[in-house]
Amino acid sequence: MRYLHAMVRVRDLDASLAFYRDALGLVETRRRDYPQGRFTLVYLAAPETPQAEIELTYNWPDADGRVEDYGSARNFGHLAFAVDDIYATCERLQAHGVQVLRPPRDGHMAFVRSPDAISIELLQQGAPLPPREPWASMPNVGSW
Repeated sequence: MRYLHAMVRVRDLDASLAFYRDALGLVETRRRDYPQGRFTLVYLAAPETPQAEIELTYNWPDADGRVEDYGSARNFGHLAFAVDDIYATCERLQAHGVQVLRPPRDGHMAFVRSPDAISIELLQQGAPLPPREPWASMPNVGSW
């Protein structure tokens, strides 16, 4: 057995790609539209582990323009990524308008959420970085 992917339903494909691809740094590996089923699948992966993918499933609006409500997404849990520099990653995410909900006060772990409220855990690869400001003093915000 081998791991293939985690599927995440998204409400706004452009907003989700801006988060996962542009802000988080994942790479689109493939995409396929299914007109008869009225959905699009977009696969993304971290550059260092292209075999472990996230499948974004975008269900097209119905004939009346309505989009399915997927709820709060807290029942999904979270996706986790190891990063080379947790501080630089959080700074890049903030530059893209993403709020860091659990700052990397310990130089090891942070949490953010996607536009569809999927929790994303960021873990410093290797040993934690020394605590530094402004992260060391930042409180948690909201739920993650």
